Amino acid sequence: MYQPTDLKKGVVVQIDAKPYRVTEYNQKVMGRGGSIVNVKLKNLIDGNVIPKTFKGQDKIEPAEVSNRTVQYLYSDDNSFHFMDPSTFEQFELAHDIVGDAGDYLKEGDSLDIQSFGEKIINVELPKNLYLEVTYTEDVVKGDTTTNIMKDATLETGLIIKVPAFIKTGDVVSVDTASGEYRERKK
Repeated sequence: MYQPTDLKKGVVVQIDAKPYRVTEYNQKVMGRGGSIVNVKLKNLIDGNVIPKTFKGQDKIEPAEVSNRTVQYLYSDDNSFHFMDPSTFEQFELAHDIVGDAGDYLKEGDSLDIQSFGEKIINVELPKNLYLEVTYTEDVVKGDTTTNIMKDATLETGLIIKVPAFIKTGDVVSVDTASGEYRERKK
């Protein structure tokens, strides 16, 4: 069992027999040692986000979530196709389960999926991914302002903002949580 202060961003808990991931965490310390924890919880089955407040003595049940590594094969109009590398079993997930993670997937990538019971509830990406820039405008000569950002299309089709010095063919690191440029691969 978790105490309210054990909750951190990313922790998966079970409320009313449903798995929730903590997406925001805020603790307020009250007088005489008590505290209140305010969290936002994302339902990992239907995607709804709810606010919840826990008091210092509340008990929160951890969710029985299992992780396994799979390989991404390809996507079509209806779903994303994956393979379990240990059993070679292939399966597909609907676009709504994969969500924004689909913008970062390349054929052959390994990633983790989370299951609650027998149901796959989430696709877990690494925090940062390296992707190749397939198209971006060339910088205008003489435009040397350091903080100019421009659009760049990555190999997965995702479009992000990058600094002016990034060229087509560069490999950049992208923060998968925010979709923001981090750095150019050296």
